[in-house]
Amino acid sequence: MEGKLIERLEAAVARLEALSAGGISARGLPDGSVEVASDPSIVAFDDLMAQYVARVSGAAEKIGGQVLDVTKILLEAFSVQKKLLIEIKQTQKPDMAGLAEFLKPLNEVIMKANAMAEGRRSDFYNHLKSAGDSLSALAWIAYTGKDCGMSMPIAHVEDGWQMAEFYNNKVLVEYRNKDPNHVEWAKALKELYLPGLRDYVKSHYPLGPVWSASGKKASSAPSKAPPPGAPAPPPPPPACLFSSEPSQPSSSHPKQGMAAVFQEINTGNVTAGLKKVTTDMKTKNRTDRTGVVSALEKETRSSSSSFSKAGPPKLELQMGRKWVVENQIGRKNLVIDDCDAKQSVYVFGCKDSVLQIQGKVNNITIDKCTKMGVVFQDVVAACEIVNCNGVEVQCQGSAPTISVDNTSGCQLYLSKDSLGASITTAKSSEINVLVPAAGSDGDWGEHSLPQQYIHVFKDGQFETTPVSHSGAFLRFNLLIYLDVLETRTQVKLGVDLSKGSCVCPYMCSSKST
Repeated sequence: MEGKLIERLEAAVARLEALSAGGISARGLPDGSVEVASDPSIVAFDDLMAQYVARVSGAAEKIGGQVLDVTKILLEAFSVQKKLLIEIKQTQKPDMAGLAEFLKPLNEVIMKANAMAEGRRSDFYNHLKSAGDSLSALAWIAYTGKDCGMSMPIAHVEDGWQMAEFYNNKVLVEYRNKDPNHVEWAKALKELYLPGLRDYVKSHYPLGPVWSASGKKASSAPSKAPPPGAPAPPPPPPACLFSSEPSQPSSSHPKQGMAAVFQEINTGNVTAGLKKVTTDMKTKNRTDRTGVVSALEKETRSSSSSFSKAGPPKLELQMGRKWVVENQIGRKNLVIDDCDAKQSVYVFGCKDSVLQIQGKVNNITIDKCTKMGVVFQDVVAACEIVNCNGVEVQCQGSAPTISVDNTSGCQLYLSKDSLGASITTAKSSEINVLVPAAGSDGDWGEHSLPQQYIHVFKDGQFETTPVSHSGAFLRFNLLIYLDVLETRTQVKLGVDLSKGSCVCPYMCSSKST
């Protein structure tokens, strides 16, 4: 037994000596990289992997299956980034094409992770999407300066995690009361980026990687030589190569996020597919140019402009206290089914959608929504509707306060338990409240809240009363109308002024004095 151990030890030493003779150090790094590997920033990256990546891997091993597979790819991506950081310290800053070739190993790992979420939807789809999308945060390494078009490295890490947090929260909600291993995996994944990678970048690379001034030159991607006499291809644009926004590649299976960006870079010719603008196509030379803008054109411009400003759709729990529902368009099946009385719900920028809140929450705010429906059970503090247009809100339980501010068109449905709610309105119009009719099942009684008021100065102060649209009020308005026209003859416009009664078939038939 002892002899076998000695033989294995001698064989291992022989292999290490062979690697050293071939220019490879015992740590698996090229000669000259050993000193770089002891750099404080590289050592700190090792600590990052040992503390945070190891925690994600430990939780994934307890789960197994696809979760373990995608976690191994995540570990590979961080290992590749470590190697790139070591090479950066020995390499001169490349041009845009050289940078794409330099980061190709990281691209391949990210594409491998994103590929796991494609095809048939897996039972662990949220895990796969969370891990795959989170790798876009590693693109901070591509920051080359304020003119590259990217966010600063720290902000890029935070934005990259935002792409994955939606699916990560779904894992937390789904397995909160089912399997603590999945919850641990999701929490460890978030802490890997926030605060893990973010704090690392903040401490060592707040302004991006520092390339070597006297190191080797980065190799560029091989390009095909142009045919004789052909003009030289245009230089690559100075735009950001690593945007977190998904691009649309020409593949029949479009990639998303960072995979789409890297795939477009690897095609080589980034100007392919662009049409040449001829002289007659320029605006100043168009024969049909006119100074009149049609209504359809204005509507198209305004709608496209407003849509471009909208952010990505969100339905997520932030910091465990606030549910955020943003930029949901045409979604009729939004549900929040795991909430408690300490949490709040903020609905912003949604259109043509319906949200159901199943459970008691502390506060609900609906802001800048159009044609939005919200159904909730109970609210502890208040339900606020602000800057909305054409919304419908139904309370199935109790709500002490409902506030409507700067809103046009609002339908409030109150249950029997919420009839005592205090409703406050300001700068709003077309507010209707529907309550259960007494003694009937399923019927609703509709009541419109006044939006016009009469203010009379009396006894040293103003007395304010809501306007009542009765026959007397109609007669009063018609008298003003006749005075303005200086008409002294008797006119019948639905009202016989001599008799003082309303005979308009569309208004009322009440007597007035």
